[in-house]
Amino acid sequence: MKTLSIDIETYSSIDLTKSGVYKYTQNDFEILLIAYAYDDEDIKRLSMIMTLYETGFSKEDIDEYMQLILSGENDEECLKILSQKRKKTLDKIHILEKQISNLDYLKNEIKNNN
Repeated sequence: MKTLSIDIETYSSIDLTKSGVYKYTQNDFEILLIAYAYDDEDIKRLSMIMTLYETGFSKEDIDEYMQLILSGENDEECLKILSQKRKKTLDKIHILEKQISNLDYLKNEIKNNN
């Protein structure tokens, strides 16, 4: 069962128990704090979304991946998506490593010419 708990702390100089909600909110009413909590499954999904985002997934890719996860029957497709992202990430790393190697080469050329 999904649970969303909300707690709202407010202030007004009007006594809520004597005046009712309408009068309570019409004077100097303020919302001081809003707190909320989700159930464990929501926290797991949020954690997964954050991990996907930090891994470089676009919003659209995250949406697609989460739809597969929520359907519960697409482990192979999820593994395929993750493998493709891993390959793309490794390709980027290899390009960066080549750039670093080129920079080191140029630095050494300058040092050897002096």
